[in-house]
Amino acid sequence: MDENASEALAGRLLVATPMLGDPNFRRTVVLIVEHEPEQGTLGVVLNRPTKIPVGQVLEPWTELVTGPSVVFSGGPVAPNSALALAVIPGTDEPVGWHPLDGAPAMARLGLVDLDAPPGLLAPAIVSLRVYAGYAGWSAGQLVAEIEEGAWYVLHGEPADAFSAEPERLWPAVLRRQGGELAYVATYPDDPGLN
Repeated sequence: MDENASEALAGRLLVATPMLGDPNFRRTVVLIVEHEPEQGTLGVVLNRPTKIPVGQVLEPWTELVTGPSVVFSGGPVAPNSALALAVIPGTDEPVGWHPLDGAPAMARLGLVDLDAPPGLLAPAIVSLRVYAGYAGWSAGQLVAEIEEGAWYVLHGEPADAFSAEPERLWPAVLRRQGGELAYVATYPDDPGLN
């Protein structure tokens, strides 16, 4: 993967290939939130809801959360920390929200400062989701994993981060790609049982 391609990872989706054996990332869809070739990469797993209601950990944000109203497991790094993604329509950038750098399709998707007063952002937020933890890769690590065939790097849509059926996101993202990747969406959980 060349340097320009790797710089363009922010705002893209990493979709785990069926061969990715790490249980932390098996059949995950990860949104790349930040990618700095020298510092590393930060992303959030979009399709791992927990059973913990948002109101139990971040009560002031409960009314703004897009269903299911639970905290999502964003990844294995810093699982006791929280971050949130939100879609803001229009061109304003309200205080407490920062757009993701990346693809134009993701332009109105950004990170929320959970220390900001929710009432400040409430009028502007269309969709909001809270994640416990994140996925992180050191400099060069993610590019090496992509080159080894662990991840498909795909364009995302803001709605991917707020899927009402997160357990169906992995096959849905693959299916909409068409061609060979649409077939991968039907790959069995355990090919040995096929």
